[in-house]
Amino acid sequence: MSLTPDIVTTPPKLMRAIRAAMAGTESVQVRLDDFVSAISSSMRVNVASIYLLRKGDELELSATKGLKRSAVHKTRMKPGEGLVGHVALTARPLNLADAPSHPLFSYRPETGEDPYKSFLGVPILRGGRTLGVLVVQSKEDRIFSEDEVEDLLTVAMVLAEIIVDDERIGGKKAALKGIQLTQIKPESLTGKAFSPGLARGHAVLHRPPVAPANLLAENIAQEEIRLEDAIAELRRHVDAMVSGEIAALTRASKEIYEAYRTFAYDRKWVGRLREAVHSGLTAEAAVERVRNEHRARLMKVRDPYLRARLHDLEDLANRMLRLLAGESTTPEIPDDAILFARELGPAELLDYDRKKLAGLVLEEGSASSHTAIIARALGLPLIGRVSGVLDRIETGDDVLVDAEDGNIHLRPLESQVSGFQLRLNIRGEMSRAYDQLRFKKAVTRDGIEVDLMLNAGLLVDLPQLDLAGADGIGLFRTEFQFMVSDFMPRLEQQTDLYRKAILAAGDRPVTFRTLDLGGDKILPYIDPVPEENPAIGWRAIRIGLDRPGLMRYQLRALVAAGAGRHLRVMFPMVTTVEEMVASRALFDREIERAKTLGRELPAKVEVGVMLETPSLAWQVISVCDHADFVSVGANDLMQFFFAADRDNARVSDRYDPLSPPALSILSFIAENCRQNNTPVSVCGEIAGRPLEAACLVALGFHTLSMSATGIGPVKSTLMALNAAELRELILPNIKVTSRLSSLRETVRNYCIDNGVPV
Repeated sequence: MSLTPDIVTTPPKLMRAIRAAMAGTESVQVRLDDFVSAISSSMRVNVASIYLLRKGDELELSATKGLKRSAVHKTRMKPGEGLVGHVALTARPLNLADAPSHPLFSYRPETGEDPYKSFLGVPILRGGRTLGVLVVQSKEDRIFSEDEVEDLLTVAMVLAEIIVDDERIGGKKAALKGIQLTQIKPESLTGKAFSPGLARGHAVLHRPPVAPANLLAENIAQEEIRLEDAIAELRRHVDAMVSGEIAALTRASKEIYEAYRTFAYDRKWVGRLREAVHSGLTAEAAVERVRNEHRARLMKVRDPYLRARLHDLEDLANRMLRLLAGESTTPEIPDDAILFARELGPAELLDYDRKKLAGLVLEEGSASSHTAIIARALGLPLIGRVSGVLDRIETGDDVLVDAEDGNIHLRPLESQVSGFQLRLNIRGEMSRAYDQLRFKKAVTRDGIEVDLMLNAGLLVDLPQLDLAGADGIGLFRTEFQFMVSDFMPRLEQQTDLYRKAILAAGDRPVTFRTLDLGGDKILPYIDPVPEENPAIGWRAIRIGLDRPGLMRYQLRALVAAGAGRHLRVMFPMVTTVEEMVASRALFDREIERAKTLGRELPAKVEVGVMLETPSLAWQVISVCDHADFVSVGANDLMQFFFAADRDNARVSDRYDPLSPPALSILSFIAENCRQNNTPVSVCGEIAGRPLEAACLVALGFHTLSMSATGIGPVKSTLMALNAAELRELILPNIKVTSRLSSLRETVRNYCIDNGVPV
């Protein structure tokens, strides 16, 4: 893999000339003049010119080598006018041997372009916007080669970044008079809300370090010393995150930062850096090479947990490059800063002043990334997967971040600001109201008591039990501990994690889900099994039953952790009753083993099943004979029920969980569990949404498990709800004869009419 960015595919001579032209001056005009001179000389053309877009949507000749200097900032044309305007309008290159004979040719005598025949114009594009046109011309009539066209397109891309950065960094002082390249219009974009909340502030662009310009070392011994110094400094920084006041201040789990520190001390990673420097690269180039090796791995991985783990190495590489360049790792930001980045590591997040940081927006990211986990722990709104946002935002822009709906408003209108501020004020009042409800039980107006449980998976989630007023942990995902480790977690490590979760909950129940791994969710220490459709492939309980040693190892840790206490365990992705019977048999063997060895047993044991597949839904009566409880994994159940990938934006909104088919299958499960005296709960996104939660309770689900932020709003809704009345409204509309596509508006109108907050 190349050591340098993709843009360095242009001939080295031209690229070196451009670098030289850009160095050593702060004047934008001089930089542009040097730029066209470098192009003219390197490409051996008579003319090189830059046309940039003015505020009034006119193209203005802003720099030239070969045309008359007196025409600069005087010659203007509209998009579509002349050959230059045609390139701007179509955003495509135009390559002509005899430009004056073209019907769109527009003669401008003030430019003095009479002698020139051939013409090559390419658009200066950034983020899909046309910023201007880059033109080269020659006296001889010839068609420029494909390589020359590609070279000029690459140069135009570099030029776009340079001129926008000049304007960003220097503001009005760096802008050419009348030229407007940065965005000024209001714009709204949509992404995925990874950490809920609302934020209003000013944009700050996170800038990863620039790739190294010098690749080859002049003095290998000196580069080795520089590398070792940077490694030592890096480790000091990371050690401070784990043991210093930063980790304590954020309440973040040391588990994440311990894993991060493991990477910094990883022998393989450091060894690859040393090998690269010893081979003759500079320390910076060595970091870049090892980074690219990890990027290659990252591109092949679909699982978000593992992608997050590999991104920690990207984070380390960025920190190394800053240390080698002598840059500060603590950026200055204004108050109420909204941080924008392509991707961000958890350590990079903590580099920013938490008191000044109001929110985060990422072009990439995932809900399971370390950064998302830390953002949720900090209560910091985070929206990810906002495609193209970095090309549309400028430092200092006003921003509204709605991490409830996943919307970002850039340079918002006054009407948007006033409406958003009202929501912020209401949210503050509601937060105070939810806090007052924290220690009250969720009981409906008609007397139904509902347990509101927390979804968790890390020690960092456990303080939320008390902060949110949760009745227990309805889903503790156990696979995360396996994902962040380079080796299989030892029995003692697993037992310690599970015991801490049980102790944190006190008298409240904790339900552990056994490993949900496999398919595209691979472990770094186990060779992946390629599959065409991993979501319904060899995963979860299927791996556990095929590899009983792995499953029994985890069950052994769970039994040990539950000694003397209440232990609840459930198995995921069960599709047949036989799988549940076989899984429970493995658990019973571990109980018998502990008894034989004289170990203390759990005071109470409950073994349940996670109902996530339609096949098990239709076997729910039979499965109740073998399960102490049933937990409906609504996310996967709805995904498989409607054959729509919930992580695929193109199809994830193709179904409504409040449609008659969805409510019908949920009602079927709840009713049959009730008839068999088997406790049943729902965990997943719908359990944490007030409108959906109201429907679930009305259908007979009296235990709901959700993220911490859902507990307050759901409790507020349920305490105002008459569940029996809502049930009478729902049941007639979910029969097979129903003609409704969704009951969402019907239920919403009922709640509004009856004063139920949704």
